[in-house]
Amino acid sequence: MIKQHASGTGRTFFTADNPPDAHLVAELRGVVVGYVRLKAPTHLPENAHVIQVQGIAVDAAARRQGIAAMLLAAAERYSAERGKRKLTLRVLSTNAAAIALYERLGFTREGVLRNEFIINSGYVDDILMAKPLQP
Repeated sequence: MIKQHASGTGRTFFTADNPPDAHLVAELRGVVVGYVRLKAPTHLPENAHVIQVQGIAVDAAARRQGIAAMLLAAAERYSAERGKRKLTLRVLSTNAAAIALYERLGFTREGVLRNEFIINSGYVDDILMAKPLQP
């Protein structure tokens, strides 16, 4: 069964653009506590060796237990097994905890989109990070 979005809007979590097979999930004692969404950053064949994290979340009650790191490790294995050679992601410059995690896991900064977002009336950069994958 597909659960309704927590917003109560009646929307489902999975859509045609974000199907179930684009997600890896983490379970803790039989309960889903997190996910990572993996998608191609473009539809260009020249970019087919790259996969992008287009969403990662861990339930607040399950944080600080290494679940995000496990999800990213699983994403790396899953992607490499499917012939991908690079895993990329984007992270807000204000998300210091996520940036520290990604750097600890071997992601490096490849670029910055300056003032990409306006959050709470202030400009926020979007940091592009990536990690090479081993075959």
